[in-house]
Amino acid sequence: MNLKGKVAVVTGGATGIGRAIALKLADRGAAIMIADINDEAASVTAAEVEEISGQSAAFLTDVTDVEACEALATATADTLGPADILVNNAGIAGSAGWQERSYSTEEDWKRTYQVNVIGMSNVTSVFREQMTERRSGRIVNLASIAGREGRPVIPHYSASKEAVISLTQATALELARFNITVNAICPGHILTEGLAKMWEDNPDGLAFYADQYPVRRTGTPDDIANGIAFLCSDEASFITGHTLAIDGGLTVQLQETFGLRQAVYAREHPDRRLPD
Repeated sequence: MNLKGKVAVVTGGATGIGRAIALKLADRGAAIMIADINDEAASVTAAEVEEISGQSAAFLTDVTDVEACEALATATADTLGPADILVNNAGIAGSAGWQERSYSTEEDWKRTYQVNVIGMSNVTSVFREQMTERRSGRIVNLASIAGREGRPVIPHYSASKEAVISLTQATALELARFNITVNAICPGHILTEGLAKMWEDNPDGLAFYADQYPVRRTGTPDDIANGIAFLCSDEASFITGHTLAIDGGLTVQLQETFGLRQAVYAREHPDRRLPD
């Protein structure tokens, strides 16, 4: 999966999963543009990338600002060249203080959709022009297993990630004739530095959480980066409109659990037919 000579843009690429993606694509040979609202952290990651691939840049970007996205596209072309790869990783789980609430507020809905859906569309719109002109490109969007299986307490986040999946499918159909593939990744519980800090006071809780996965561990940022590197490669040229769950089998397990419940119900209520 050699990406030498390719230019990749990673939004939200300064920390966490985004940083792992940037480093992985750099390791495959790509030049990397780190687009992030955290300018200082973006510069640090860009320096790490520079040591790996020799080509990197960082650009302060608020994906909800259309003019900022346009400036990012121009800066990428001027600094590294036209983008071959776009990874839409920037996203949030809610508005300020969402972790302290057991319900979604109107601001949670507005802010989450503004960043996760509209922001993704903003960035895609400015880079698709570079890709369609060259009739080649790879776009990978970060969704979530929460977009496949709705989550209580954070319905705004689940709904936004389901929207990302639909946006991915629609964009894939629009751009397929230009030899541009568009796919999505649905991560499970990924133990980034930020999440690791949240679990510091409750290691037993983290162990319990990890044990719920069929593979008996939570994911790492590299797990996600590896999947994205594949989707950005020539080996994945016939894959588009697809949503790949990288979740240690959790989604399948949830489906299996439902199937078992159906079987138990049918056995206990032989006179009641379940819908097919």
